[in-house]
Amino acid sequence: MERFDAKLHEECGVFGIYRRDESQDVVAATYYGLYALQHRGQESCGMAVNDGGVIYKRRDLGLVNEVFTKDVLESMPRGQMCIGHCRYATTGTPLRANAQPFVIRHVKGPMALAHNGNLTNSYELRQAIELEGGIFHSTSDTEVIAYTITRQRLSSGSIEEAVEKTMPMLKGAYSLVIMSPRKLIAARDPHGFRPLCIGKLHGSDVIASESCAIAAAGGEFVRDVEPGEIIVFDENGMRSIRTHCGKPSSLCVFEFVYIARPDSVVDGASVHRARRRAGAMLALEHPIQADVVIGVPDSGLDAALGYSQQSGIPYGIGFLKNKYIGRTFIQPDQKLRENTVRIKLNPIADTVRGKRVVLVDDSIVRGTTSRQIVQLLREAGATQVHFLSSAPEFLYPCYFGVDVDSRENLIAANHTLEEMRDILGVDSLGFLSVEGVKNIAEGCGLGLCTGCFTGKYPAETPAVTEKSKFESKIPEATE
Repeated sequence: MERFDAKLHEECGVFGIYRRDESQDVVAATYYGLYALQHRGQESCGMAVNDGGVIYKRRDLGLVNEVFTKDVLESMPRGQMCIGHCRYATTGTPLRANAQPFVIRHVKGPMALAHNGNLTNSYELRQAIELEGGIFHSTSDTEVIAYTITRQRLSSGSIEEAVEKTMPMLKGAYSLVIMSPRKLIAARDPHGFRPLCIGKLHGSDVIASESCAIAAAGGEFVRDVEPGEIIVFDENGMRSIRTHCGKPSSLCVFEFVYIARPDSVVDGASVHRARRRAGAMLALEHPIQADVVIGVPDSGLDAALGYSQQSGIPYGIGFLKNKYIGRTFIQPDQKLRENTVRIKLNPIADTVRGKRVVLVDDSIVRGTTSRQIVQLLREAGATQVHFLSSAPEFLYPCYFGVDVDSRENLIAANHTLEEMRDILGVDSLGFLSVEGVKNIAEGCGLGLCTGCFTGKYPAETPAVTEKSKFESKIPEATE
């Protein structure tokens, strides 16, 4: 639960549906899918609906239920296809202009696009387009992708051919859903940094960032999109383009540690099971004499359970979480994040009073929130607090979605283990090893990226890293 400061970000969720059953409501399905993906982004959200080849969009700042009220949903055309997006900024600030999906209208017809990930060469791509007269309306790298595909579309026979030509130009992480007048397309970068999967909903085809979104819409998971694969849905069914498949894969391991919902299955691995395995490995690597094991809600709970089961120390509910407060991870203002800790979490004194406590969280990044949580336990009467992280120390920037611009705010990059222990106010402190975290995702068919822990990246890193590299005065406008 300990989250990044304003310079560290992740997370977007994408969803798409191609209707093959006249009774299927694509807007409602997308709404339910986005609701299930809300954990991946709470700054903004949007939908684009294809009704007879005309694309209508609605996007705004806010949560899914705030943007898509009953009146808004009823006013949207039903259409044959719909794509949706919920956003947390990796590149670009939380302006309405940066909300997705983006809709581009050009001589060969409209195109809507939604993106999860972070390009490492977006600055260079955007600069080249601007020097040729291109005009951007946002500060998001997603608009760069949309324009790059559009340029290829002008000389291609189909939208899927344009996507196929564009993929070698895009560096970094991207899982895309794209909608043209007649087709729904999904594409995943050749490394597979971010998840993307296929489902069926009463015969209709569904694409989503996580399997939990397919289930929430009432559908069934079919399979994951392979790294480098392009999936095309049209009137003839589904087909796969595998031109860019076969490269070494590097799914972000933090999907299993924190990002994905525990009821999701990502590339063959259960997220819930992965977190329990992480806790069990923590127990083997960091045995502690204690009276109770507790987790920090929500993503630390499964790891705490795994630690308890492996160690034999009883598991307890140590905190009551206010379910009406969003994740601190996605509170963009540091002062607000710090002030909401006590509102969000209340220690259950009966669980920890007079006891030696093992406290398990998914990660420790900046340390500010962790220190406050430890203080809450002290005030509730814990005699000892042993803090364990189910992720290794964050030591290096991430350029592929968990957007750490520099090392300056990473507590582990600037302090020794003993110094961190004193800063957090704990009796002991431990992190899961890099080798341990590599082995938590049992059944995962992909390699895992651990660059933020090791500094060894599976792909080229960007020359320009600032999140605000595209910033300019963008006018606010409602849509």
